[in-house]
Amino acid sequence: MAAPIEERYVEVDGIRIFLRERRGDGIPTIWVHGNPTDSRDWLPFIAATAGPAIAPDLVGFGRSERPAPGAFDGSVGAHARLLADAFADLAPDGYRLIVHDWGVLGLVAAQSRPDAVRRLVVINAVPLAAAYRWHVVARIWRRRGLGEAFSRSRSRFLADRLLRLARAGRRPMPPEFLDRVLEHWDEGMSRSILALYRSADPGVLEAAGERLGEIRCPALVLWGDSDPYIGAEDGHSFARALPDAEFDLVEGAGHWPWMDRPEVVGRVADFLAAGD
Repeated sequence: MAAPIEERYVEVDGIRIFLRERRGDGIPTIWVHGNPTDSRDWLPFIAATAGPAIAPDLVGFGRSERPAPGAFDGSVGAHARLLADAFADLAPDGYRLIVHDWGVLGLVAAQSRPDAVRRLVVINAVPLAAAYRWHVVARIWRRRGLGEAFSRSRSRFLADRLLRLARAGRRPMPPEFLDRVLEHWDEGMSRSILALYRSADPGVLEAAGERLGEIRCPALVLWGDSDPYIGAEDGHSFARALPDAEFDLVEGAGHWPWMDRPEVVGRVADFLAAGD
């Protein structure tokens, strides 16, 4: 029987980070969530996989600290540096890495120690490329004034309508998913969202991916084909940049492809198990 999933806080670079963690022997799997969710995204995957697992809440999200702007600026670079330090502390002997959406910050961090990554899964992640063009919601967040008003509304009705865009067929998200999104969406999370998007100019994204070719482990780029935010062509760009990658297009799936196609969980579990 697998060990239970525990919850704890660690301090990294003076900031409290919340972790969901399963202890065990061997190389851990690190799971990094995106916006606007938290590490609970990964609970079905952790349950379906073996071995130790580490799923942090990004700074400013979930139950992790909302530091003052002067202590942590919330930029792509700041997140990547903190995650790189966290990975070195939590998995000094190497790790498997799974990222989704803005969880790609974990992939930026991984480039500081590319040989430490033993297997990699990239799921509908923010492209690390200057050519990427933001979707309409991201463009609102990147705009001063409008972004503040939009991110602070936190209306369940608005969240429901926006998140329907992320699903194939524009179906509503499960109520419990909406509950999770809204539970921790406070002023600190709003600041974190705006800071992250506003730091991600084209040159920043391109520079953040300039060492992807040094991550030579087996990689799976898994992409929902009905994602309105990040298209399949962006998934192919990850597959081209990673030396040992396979691309898997998931038909009838949106931005969180496992929400539409639950078999995605098993696909990821099988890929990770193949490296054991």
